[in-house]
Amino acid sequence: MTGRIYGVGLGPGDPELITRKAARLIAEADVIAYHSGTHGRSIARGIAAGLIPDGVIEEKLVYPVTVGTTDHPGGYDGAIADFYDECAARLATHLDADRTVVVLCEGDPLFYGSYMYLHDRLSKEYVAEVIPGVTSFSAAAAAAAEPLVRRTDVLTILPGTLPEPELARRLADTDGAVIMKLGRTFGSVRSALEQSGRLDDAVYVERATMDGQRIVAAADVDPDTVPYFSVILTAGDKAPRNRGVIDRSRPVTPEAETSVETHELLVIGLGPADDRWLTPEASAALASVDHVVGYGPYVDRVPVRNGLQRHSSGNTVEVDRARFALDLTLSGEKVAVVSGGDAGVFGMASAVFEAAQDQKYSSVPIRVLPGVSAVQAVAARAGAPIGGDFAVMSLSDRLKPWSVIEKRLTAIAEADLVLGIYNPASRSRTTQVADARSLFLRHRPGATVVVIGRDVGRPGESLEVTTLEKLDPASIDMKCLLIIGAAGTSTLPSGSVWTSRSVGA
Repeated sequence: MTGRIYGVGLGPGDPELITRKAARLIAEADVIAYHSGTHGRSIARGIAAGLIPDGVIEEKLVYPVTVGTTDHPGGYDGAIADFYDECAARLATHLDADRTVVVLCEGDPLFYGSYMYLHDRLSKEYVAEVIPGVTSFSAAAAAAAEPLVRRTDVLTILPGTLPEPELARRLADTDGAVIMKLGRTFGSVRSALEQSGRLDDAVYVERATMDGQRIVAAADVDPDTVPYFSVILTAGDKAPRNRGVIDRSRPVTPEAETSVETHELLVIGLGPADDRWLTPEASAALASVDHVVGYGPYVDRVPVRNGLQRHSSGNTVEVDRARFALDLTLSGEKVAVVSGGDAGVFGMASAVFEAAQDQKYSSVPIRVLPGVSAVQAVAARAGAPIGGDFAVMSLSDRLKPWSVIEKRLTAIAEADLVLGIYNPASRSRTTQVADARSLFLRHRPGATVVVIGRDVGRPGESLEVTTLEKLDPASIDMKCLLIIGAAGTSTLPSGSVWTSRSVGA
C-alpha cells in the first residue's frame, strides 16, 4: 500500500475562501507540506493555520534561492530543479509509509503554483489529486468589481517578467488582460501598459482578500512599493474594439470621402525578420501612422506604442485586408499595410493595387516602401549566388495552377537562370519541391549548387549548401527559401556560393 498526495488550493488569502473539500482533506491529513521562501515563513500555512490538526507531521519545503544569485553549477534553474527533486523524495518517504500527504498551495495549485512541479515528479508513481482553489486574479477582479471579459472577448494572463516589448505587444493584441508577478517588474510593466494604450484603464490590486488589500489605478502606483502579491487588471470591455481581426464595421460613405483629408496609404516591407534589416525609411513611416494592417505575425513585429491601432488577419485574405486599409485611409486615417521582406515581392503591394482598381479608391495615393527581400537575405548569407541573372518564383498554387508553375520552371531551367524559390512547401503542399527537383534534373546536372536558407534573420537560422542531386525534398518546409544555381554558380573552399556575371555564347 502507498499513500495519496493532494495538491490543495487554499485560495488567495482569506481563509473563508478555502473550499469545503480542501478543509476536509487538511483536517484528515497525516502530513502537511508547504513551501516557503528563504526567510522560512509560509503564506500557505498561515492561510490554513486554523485547519491544521494537532500532532500532524509538517514538512517545510524551503526554497534554496528565490530571486537572488546562486553558485549552483546549473544556475537558478539547476538549483530549483534539484530542490524539487529533494522535496519529491522527502514526500515519497511518507507516501511509501502509506501516509496521506497534503501540499498546501496559495491560489490554485496548477496556476503558477509550486505544487505542479511535485505533481510532475510524483503522480506517475503515486495516486495524486489536485483540489482547485480560487485564483488570485479571480479574487482581485471580485475585490475591484472589475468584469474582465464579456461575450467573445479574449482574456490573456501575462507574467510581468516578460520582456517589456513582448509584454506591450501582447497587451495591445488582447481584450482583457491580467498581469501577474509584479514586485520589482512593475516599472517595465507600467511602461508596457503605457506603450499599448492600456494604462489609463488598468487597475492595480494588492494583497486581494488579505489584510492590507489595496485597489488603485495602476497609473497612480509607486513602483517602489509594489509587493509580489499584486496583480493588474485591464478589462476587455474597455479595450479598443479594433484589435485582432479585420473589422468592417466602419463603412465609408461618399460624403465622408469628400469631407476628410485623404492621406497616402503606405505599403511597407519589414525585411525578412531581424529588426536590423528594417530600413530607416520604413521605421520612420511606421512611427507616423495611426493604424497598421497586415498578416498577424508581421503586425506583431511592429513596435507597440500608445495610439497605434493594430489590425491582424489571416494569411489568405490579402485583398480583403487591402480593402480594409483603403477604407481606413478614405476615412481620413493614417494607415500602413505591412509585409515581411519586400512588400513588392510576393507581398501585400500587389494586393493593395488590385483592390485599388475599384473606382471608389481613386483618390487614395499609394506609396510602396521597399524592404530587404528574403531572397536577398539568404543570398547574402550564402555569398553571391544571385550575382548574375536570376529569377524568383513561388511554388504556391493557391493563385496559379501547377501547370503554369511547371511551364515557368521549365523556361527558367532551359534559360540557365539562377532561381530563388519562395513558398516551397506547406502542410498541404508536400510534393512540389520533389516535382520541381525532377524537372530541373532534366535540364541541369546533378552537381548544380543548391542553397537552403531556413528562418534567416531569426533565432535558430540555418544555411545549407547542397546539390540538386542530394537535395532532400522532405526536409523543406514553409520556413525555407531555396536558391538553385546555374552553370556559372560555384562554391569556394570556404563554402561561400557565388555566380559569375560573365556568360559565354
